[in-house]
Amino acid sequence: MTDLVIRPLVAGEENLFDSMPDPLPQLRQVAYADGVAGGGYRPETTWVALRAGRLVGRAAWLLPPGAVGAPWLDRFDLDAEPEVGAELLRAAHEALGGPGLYYAALPAHWRRRPEVLAVVQAPMAAARLAGLVERGERIRCSWTGTPLPASSGRYDFRPPADVAEINALVARIVEPDVLTGVEIARVVAGVDLATDPLAWLGDATEEWRVALAAGDPVGLVGTAGDACYPLLAYLGLLDEAARPELLAEAVRVLAAGGAREVIADVESHRVTVLAELERTGFRHLRSRVAFAPPDSQE
Repeated sequence: MTDLVIRPLVAGEENLFDSMPDPLPQLRQVAYADGVAGGGYRPETTWVALRAGRLVGRAAWLLPPGAVGAPWLDRFDLDAEPEVGAELLRAAHEALGGPGLYYAALPAHWRRRPEVLAVVQAPMAAARLAGLVERGERIRCSWTGTPLPASSGRYDFRPPADVAEINALVARIVEPDVLTGVEIARVVAGVDLATDPLAWLGDATEEWRVALAAGDPVGLVGTAGDACYPLLAYLGLLDEAARPELLAEAVRVLAAGGAREVIADVESHRVTVLAELERTGFRHLRSRVAFAPPDSQE
């Protein structure tokens, strides 16, 4: 690797970053130049590996303006062996004050797609060589207008009485089914979406719904129609039997507001929740595998 040059990007070198063809064009990703224009990507937190002047590795850390957390590795692509990627990451980590989070964006069902595995194995191996540890996978699902299951009539739905009712129900829900954007809420605002969703979503309650069985609350869902995409931000249950109808009701709320697509994020090990999303008409859109330093609480 004597001809290998690893360095941060210089302002105005956006074309150098983009000189490597996008290895996963099927993913929705913010273009690098757009990220620079928006302030999330910066030259000093973007590193490249060059071999004989040709780009063979690139890594861009992202931190939106006003965020309270540290940048996370958002784009990491290799056209070289994992050792080159590991060297790139080590150099960047040293300059940036130590290793941080890496969120590897992957197409849906990536483990079953040889053409995708051929692309993603090298950067993921490089992350491990650089000392990062895999910490779980979240699956993003998308509903795009599929007819919703009919209601059984077993449950009633209403907006929450006030913020206090939302907070009281959240406190009773041990592990929410759906948390969409939990990573962004944590890094950008220092908010735990699972325990304090209103700190991220705001105090408006119109797009929340409480599920009732015989007058008693059995579930809670918070939607957001004016985020990057209309989304199910929070869904938690006190009775799992209410899951199918609360999911459908949440989509109806967003669709009534004009949504043509609805996004939901679920931990990959929550197979029952994922199956219910599929029955509601959601389809896997992409995965995000988290890597973190060994001593991280992520």
